Amino acid sequence: MIFNKKMETMPREEIEKLQLEGLKNTLKAIKNSGSIFKNKYKDIEPEDIRTLEDIRKIPILEKDELRKAYPFKHIVVDDEKWYRMHMSSGTTGTPIINAMTKKDIEQWGEIMARCYCAAGVTGKDRVQITPSFGLFNGGFGFHYGAEKIGAFIVPIGAGRTRLQLKFMDELSTTAICAIASYPLRLMEVAKEIDFDFKKTNLKVAILGAETWSNELRERIEEEMNVDTFDIIGMTETGGVGMGIDCEAKNGIHIWEDHYIVEIVNPETLEVVEDKEEGEMLITTLTREGLPLLRYRTRDITKIISRDKCDCGRTHLRVDRLKGRTDDMFKVKGVNFYPSQIESILMKYKNLTPYYNIVLEKVKGKGAMTIIAERKNGFKHEELERLGNELYDFLGFHCNIQIVPEGTIERPAGKAVRVIDKRNK
Repeated sequence: MIFNKKMETMPREEIEKLQLEGLKNTLKAIKNSGSIFKNKYKDIEPEDIRTLEDIRKIPILEKDELRKAYPFKHIVVDDEKWYRMHMSSGTTGTPIINAMTKKDIEQWGEIMARCYCAAGVTGKDRVQITPSFGLFNGGFGFHYGAEKIGAFIVPIGAGRTRLQLKFMDELSTTAICAIASYPLRLMEVAKEIDFDFKKTNLKVAILGAETWSNELRERIEEEMNVDTFDIIGMTETGGVGMGIDCEAKNGIHIWEDHYIVEIVNPETLEVVEDKEEGEMLITTLTREGLPLLRYRTRDITKIISRDKCDCGRTHLRVDRLKGRTDDMFKVKGVNFYPSQIESILMKYKNLTPYYNIVLEKVKGKGAMTIIAERKNGFKHEELERLGNELYDFLGFHCNIQIVPEGTIERPAGKAVRVIDKRNK
């Protein structure tokens, strides 16, 4: 193993010393560059940052600001240092390009290696990488980390589910990496071809890129006979690997020698106390191409603890992501996240993990229909109990449609949970 594992267990005072130094260097790099954002920080200097709390003097960075800098106005280093790029999906606007240097790629491999180790994956494992290798960062991130720990890599990429299962069996895969909803497709096809996960060597599934509930996690672990690990990261912050949960399953470790985490009230943007839910801001400390200061991720979470974890790691832990601020929906005056509906649905073993939440207006008023797939039947008393649980949570009655298994479309990429027809 060629990465420094001691960094994961360094005392908090050493972590914070590194963070303060990295924060000053990041601010200095942006101010001394040709980036469009050098003017954003014209009123603050690195020497103004004397403590970590002084980060609050720095203005918050919005995603729209990065979009307006498309394609490369936000990149800090000269183009001769660019090695590769990855890009956000751009599904909600102009995409964001992250141009990476050689050092950025090395940093990516380092944090991904840590993530693998937190999931119990070592150089003796065989890692099957199912995210795509392209503009989406996932496939490459998992690849760099697996190379770093010396694991055997099966770089199959996205799709071809039957081949995925065939490789899993015949190549003795021990760990898979995937977007969080892809195991649903693996489990479905496995049933179609009478594939038994328990007869394989598979033991670990590292899943991310989507919000997924604890109830769905339990379903995946039971049906695939694996231990799951929730990994986070995004294109803007340098790709997948910013953090992961460990065997203690008590929060996601953020690698604090590379990132500073703040949780703020999404409306006031004021920093909230630990254990209070809010929106996560990320400051990068070691990124060259696209360093970020107080970037609004839109992810809703909270800091669980800054104390040493049962696993021995000292880097702080945040709660599993609840959703994004732009994922929250309001129906009949009630705010909710799709993951909260999923938590209720996945309690019912006779429902598949596929569902749709359809939002529309009926006679000028908001209405919601939940379409869920049944398997092995779904009794009337179960439907009644489900309706009561949803009412207890939402405070209003919603329509529930139970449809045959296979009715809901299986997308090639991330799962489509919400269909919003209110403005159509």
